[in-house]
Parts: sequence; structure tokens; C-alpha cells
Amino acid sequence: MIARRLVKLLRLLASPAGRRGLRHGVAMTVEHEAVLAGLAPASVLDVGANKGQFALLARRLYPQAPLVAFEPLPGPAARFRRLFANDPKARMIEAAVGPLEAVLTMHVSAREDSSSLLPIGARQVEVFPTTAETGTRPVRVAPLDRLLPAEAMPAPALLKMDVQGFELDALRGCESRLPAVGWIYVECSYVELYEGQALAAEVEAWLAERGFALSGRFNLLSDPAGNPIQADLLFVRSEPDPII
Repeated sequence: MIARRLVKLLRLLASPAGRRGLRHGVAMTVEHEAVLAGLAPASVLDVGANKGQFALLARRLYPQAPLVAFEPLPGPAARFRRLFANDPKARMIEAAVGPLEAVLTMHVSAREDSSSLLPIGARQVEVFPTTAETGTRPVRVAPLDRLLPAEAMPAPALLKMDVQGFELDALRGCESRLPAVGWIYVECSYVELYEGQALAAEVEAWLAERGFALSGRFNLLSDPAGNPIQADLLFVRSEPDPII
């Protein structure tokens, strides 16, 4: 673990974007670079952006593609805005993406990037001991087409999603805009970490029905017995006319 963190730190220090992020207390997610470097999106949607860890990498990999981030917690959203204050191609929408427009309860974790619209489960705290719930707060949730005009996401878009168990609901909130999406990169779980969450197989089946095929599993985390806990899944459009 220490060696992996040291390698990541060295990679961050070697990159101007990585160094800029560190000055703002944001560690660019270089662990996704090998997976995403070969893609060529015309726009990027960062759903569950937190304070901009993924957005830093996306802006470095795809400098011509506009990026729209969605983060409902005001603290991380404010840090994102400071980080990208001089980048006209990066913008923040302070909301979560979901199937219905509503104000819902966010379960805030001791690690803000583990906060969820679902209750934090016992297995989550067992696997990640620093992620226990510290409180709740109301946040805005809305479908993507209520938050962003279609012209703001040129096709093909890369849809990244890191929403702590809320993946299937967030995808349902994006359904009307999936025809403009070429790739979906989403963190999914194989065991229940958040109460009532959809697991990876259910997410994969839902996306398959809408014309997306699983391309690969990356950054797999397993328990000591070798059982998978979670991974980042890359889906690629496989049908020109998805079922909506």
C-alpha cells in the first residue's frame, strides 16, 4: 500500500496537472490513465466529481473536450471551482444526477468522497474503516436533461460515474441522453457496501439492454480470500440505436 502511494505521488509530481492538483489538495486519479488514454470523447460528464480528482485527468487527456462536473456537496464543489477557476472548458453543477427531480438525503462520510445517497452499510465501514457516516444533509437531485442542455454535451461523450452505490439510479437519470454517450466508466460493487445498492451484474445488464457492452474491468479490489469487492468498469457503445 505504501509503495503504491509513493508511485502515485511520483507520477503526480511528474505532471503539471498533478502538481497543480496537489497545490489545491487534490490528487489526480492517474490510476485511470492507461484505461482512458485511447479514447477520443468530444465531451466529458463527471458524475460524482467530488473535488476534481478525475476531472484533472480528463482535462489533461482531452484538452479540447468540454467537461461538466456534477457534485451535490457544497464543500467539494467549491474546491472544484477553485481548482478549475482559470479553465473555461470545465464547469461545475452542484447537484446529483438521478431519475427524478427531488431533494434527497446525502449520508456524509468521514471521507467525503465516500458519501452516498444510500445509507452507508456495515460492509463499507469494515472494508474502508475511515468511511463511517458523520451526518446527513439535503441535496438537490435531478435527471441529466434537467441539469444540462443537449448542446452542452457534444457526442460522443464520455460519461464517468462514481456515486457510491447510486450507480443504477444515476444511470436512469441519464437515460434520455445515452444516445450521445460513447463510453461509460463507472465504479461498481460486487458486494453490498451501501444499503439497497445495485451490484455490478445488475448495472451491466441494464446497460446491455441500452446498447453498451462491457469492455473491461480495472482497479479491482478484492478481499483477503480473493473475492471481488469493487472495480471500475468501462462500457462501450455496441449498438447504434440503443433501447430507450
